[in-house]
Amino acid sequence: MSTTGRLPRTLGLWSSVGLVVGITIGSGIFRTPAGIARLLPDPRVMLAVWVVGGLITLCGALSFAGLATMMPETGGFYAYLREGWGRPIGFLFGWSELVLIRANALGGMSIVFGEYGLRTFGIDPAAHPLAARTLAAGAIVCAATANILGANIGAAIVGWSTGAKFSALALLVGCSFALGGTHGASMDHFHAPAGSAFGAGSIGLALVSVLWAYDGFGDVSFAGGEVKDPHRNLPRAIVFGTLAIIGLYLLTNIAYLYMLPVEAVGRSPLVAADVMQALFGRAGVVLVSLFVMISSFSSLNGSMLAAPRVFFAMASDGLFFKTLARVHPRFETPYVAILLSALLGMALVMSRSFEALTNTFVLAIWPFYALSVAAIFRLRRRRPDLGPHRVAGYPIVPAVFIAAVVWFVVNALVTDSISTAATFALILAGLPVYAIFFSSNRARFR
Repeated sequence: MSTTGRLPRTLGLWSSVGLVVGITIGSGIFRTPAGIARLLPDPRVMLAVWVVGGLITLCGALSFAGLATMMPETGGFYAYLREGWGRPIGFLFGWSELVLIRANALGGMSIVFGEYGLRTFGIDPAAHPLAARTLAAGAIVCAATANILGANIGAAIVGWSTGAKFSALALLVGCSFALGGTHGASMDHFHAPAGSAFGAGSIGLALVSVLWAYDGFGDVSFAGGEVKDPHRNLPRAIVFGTLAIIGLYLLTNIAYLYMLPVEAVGRSPLVAADVMQALFGRAGVVLVSLFVMISSFSSLNGSMLAAPRVFFAMASDGLFFKTLARVHPRFETPYVAILLSALLGMALVMSRSFEALTNTFVLAIWPFYALSVAAIFRLRRRRPDLGPHRVAGYPIVPAVFIAAVVWFVVNALVTDSISTAATFALILAGLPVYAIFFSSNRARFR
């Protein structure tokens, strides 16, 4: 019979670093450059946005590293929000994870896996969308099965595939710089074409895609209760993983722009495939398609490993249905929460586009990131019992992150009002759910 209990600590430092990198490097770096290039047809500005996105992410990573030291427990952002702002806000995040955030993320990652899976065999995914979606749903099933069998298995898949995708991007970057000169590459590609123009709104929209690519920097905190020596390993894993991602993303975009003019990048949703086509022909396309499948599945699997733990933490805390807190008696994993995440992800992957999934994800989760970081200021005063909690660069680093997210959300409300309002309405629908079903567990704000 299933039981509710504590999850064993099985993840070491490098498994946790691999989890950060594995979750973050997924579909974004292979899909988003095209949209960014269309919005910002100036290569130097395009690269600057990737740098800005990386700096925002690093500020967030440093802030979450401090939070992880304070509360190295399973549940991550949920625990931060609950302790910083009260149980209703903690519930609202968990509700959003259930109905919006994680299912949209799993759907977006798996769609890329399915599309590139067909491309590997020379099949155009645009001509066979049902086949691509079915393959995507199958990827979710595989990731869920691996993570039910044990956190070590899920982390091992992420760790192995992280090495593979890191090598793949390094190969693409290295070959572009070493061989690109004889295959159409040019430094002239870094000059803006004549007539290119854009405004602040375009920069904000481009940042949406950049932040989707960087997202995942704090997801390992969801599995904090399963990290060995979390006070030492969890913050280091978040920061080390984020720094590696920033460097690799910037080099990859430089390689794209070195090989292709910015106009060509804007016309190419599969820009990595076009670069490899220029360098190695059809064989290059097949190779990079396999690499993207590995990358997307790694991110999918890492997200499946991390996110269901928030449902486990909420149910254990009396803020969600107890069934979700069940731990498998043999594999010692929150199998009910994993299955629920998988089912929701499969439903969305069969019904929504990649762009709709990723946009909804970014709009839903980043406000909670800002609230989590803002909790640092409150917890330093209200919860001295949490022990030493130093945040690098405090108070400037967390303040910069919060300000950046506020600007991003305001820009989304201005440039995409209907979709953004609908997303926030669904998030706020969790408040009456909390009042109806969990009012007896409600605590006063600290």
